[in-house]
Amino acid sequence: MPETRLAPLASPFEDRDGDKLREECGLFGVFGLSDAANFVALGLHALQHRGQEAGGIVTHDAGSGFHSSKKLGYVRDNFTTAESMAELPGRIGLGHVRYSTAGGKGATAMRDVQPFLADLAMGSMALAHNGNLTNALSIRRELIERGSVFNSSSDTEAVVHLMARGFHRTIADRMKEALRRVEGAFSILCITENQLIGCRDPLGVRPLVLGRLGKGWMLASETCALDIVGAEFVREILPGEMVIIDDRGVHSSAPFETQRPRFCIFEHVYFSRPDSVIGGRSVYESRRQIGVELAREAPVEADLVCAVPDSGTPAAIGYSQESGIPFAMGIIRNQYVGRTFIEPTEQIRNMGVRLKLNVNRALVRGKRVVLVDDSVVRGTTSLKIKEMILDAGAKEVHFRIASPPTAWPCFYGVDTPDKEKLLASHMTEDEMRVHLGVDSLRFISLDGLYRAVGEGEGRDPSKPQYCDACFSGEYPIQPSDMIESGRISLKAAE
Repeated sequence: MPETRLAPLASPFEDRDGDKLREECGLFGVFGLSDAANFVALGLHALQHRGQEAGGIVTHDAGSGFHSSKKLGYVRDNFTTAESMAELPGRIGLGHVRYSTAGGKGATAMRDVQPFLADLAMGSMALAHNGNLTNALSIRRELIERGSVFNSSSDTEAVVHLMARGFHRTIADRMKEALRRVEGAFSILCITENQLIGCRDPLGVRPLVLGRLGKGWMLASETCALDIVGAEFVREILPGEMVIIDDRGVHSSAPFETQRPRFCIFEHVYFSRPDSVIGGRSVYESRRQIGVELAREAPVEADLVCAVPDSGTPAAIGYSQESGIPFAMGIIRNQYVGRTFIEPTEQIRNMGVRLKLNVNRALVRGKRVVLVDDSVVRGTTSLKIKEMILDAGAKEVHFRIASPPTAWPCFYGVDTPDKEKLLASHMTEDEMRVHLGVDSLRFISLDGLYRAVGEGEGRDPSKPQYCDACFSGEYPIQPSDMIESGRISLKAAE
């Protein structure tokens, strides 16, 4: 998400009561390549895990100007035909995939699909955003009082209006001016008639990387999106850095006051694809090492280690390797359940997890099973998986969770339930074990998680390396709108 929302959205395609946090946007920009839209579409394919509800592509062609296409649904269903790509000519392109926390359906939902096109005094632009602006509502009210008319419920549009009201003579300078007004976590991409612009917030909470293909340049949320188009990974965009890419190359500036970076640690745990690289470190290796740390911190006598697929697989492999307990595919995922399953009946919807996961009954029968998952949020999915494993004849079920207890909501671009709906916010680890009805339940410690992602001494509170607010309750950026609305207390924010 890039977006702060105003109204709830129910979807027949998502388990909104499930145990997965959702990253809410993926970005991919291209400069200097013919048929830029084709590269953007491929990049968005690789970033589909960051947003599955809608996608958009905007291109600029020197002869015909800007072209835009926005669709609800998967990239594969909307941006794969020659006809759809022919509508998006140009050598500059910008794409966005979105997972919304709320909003409307149909035409209402389309209003929030990015990138947003806008005509400013010095030229036109398209802008897209990953993250969340924690003072977006107050800025929105101020802008409306001054005469701005909003067409979406997205906080991204607030940046567009701030840019439109700016006083600088270039789009890049107006973007800098606007971003100095906002609080929160963001990676933002913008295209103009002759530029691709990218910027990260001063703490670098959300990711952004630079790549090169021939004479062309790319900016993307993750390195896996560069891999799919055969581009060379050049470097990460630094926290607080703005890059402007034009025919002369890449130009860097630092429009914000320097701060200690606080990259989102959950990118290592779950959000990023395992084949991406973050900070020079393989995401897969980080997740495997989480499993190793888990096995050291929470050993148990068992017969099999099984992953809750797919996000729990690398940690399960690491747990197996460290513990010596064999790894096995005790749960099989059905890859073909999703948006093609239109409007399921209430009876089928109640099947929930069984539509997506099935237990390998012959394998787990009579066994003591260690189940490794990436997180527990509400606990609903964990309950269902435990029941499935026991129904299949498992002798014991031991949960091992590859993240610390999620006890605090995220306000920086992740879809998180309110605090009271988070199981760990009102239960101890042992109370959660009883609630889930498993033989044992252990989460990796925060120190163990830090060690797994390369911080050998663990977490140092005096020198915070990551944003871990969902585990610690220590918010590096004040969530102003949430404090004002009463969703979080000032004490918690401090």
